[in-house]
Amino acid sequence: METLSRGFLHFTTIQYPSMSQIAYYTAEGLKRLKDELHQLKTVERPRISQQIAEARDKGDLSENAEYDAAKEAQGLLEARIAKMEDLVANARLVDESQLDNSKVFILSRVKIRNLNTKAEVEYTLVAENEANLAEKKISVDSPIGKGLLGKKVGDVAEIQAPAGPVKLEILGISR
Repeated sequence: METLSRGFLHFTTIQYPSMSQIAYYTAEGLKRLKDELHQLKTVERPRISQQIAEARDKGDLSENAEYDAAKEAQGLLEARIAKMEDLVANARLVDESQLDNSKVFILSRVKIRNLNTKAEVEYTLVAENEANLAEKKISVDSPIGKGLLGKKVGDVAEIQAPAGPVKLEILGISR
């Protein structure tokens, strides 16, 4: 986010990653995205409009910090709504029943062994917006996710980590 000042005018610009990219979601992930968008439109938008109206009623807008803050919050909210509308418009629902379990794809539950440490862990590969390490859900766009995609049981994926390459053996694939 960058703020530009021109005299008494202040402009805030927000840059988002390239929009209009197709993203794949589970039914649960797409519902969560739509619910959040609904919340922003039906609760947050009216709340900010009310704040603007209350600040406007206080008189002189040229020196009204509450009004300026509410207008800036409105701009940020509208940008977020636009981004989320774009995400929903480009979302594709993954039909888990049509996925092949012989190779790692999105929504695969993959059991892997780190060949360096011998540690075993199981992850589910999901869309970037659904990733949550605490729930053992990693993004297909993460280095590990990219390295595992398309591999079969018994294959070894070599992942480039900051500390050096890590070799992960695929022990199992399920849904």
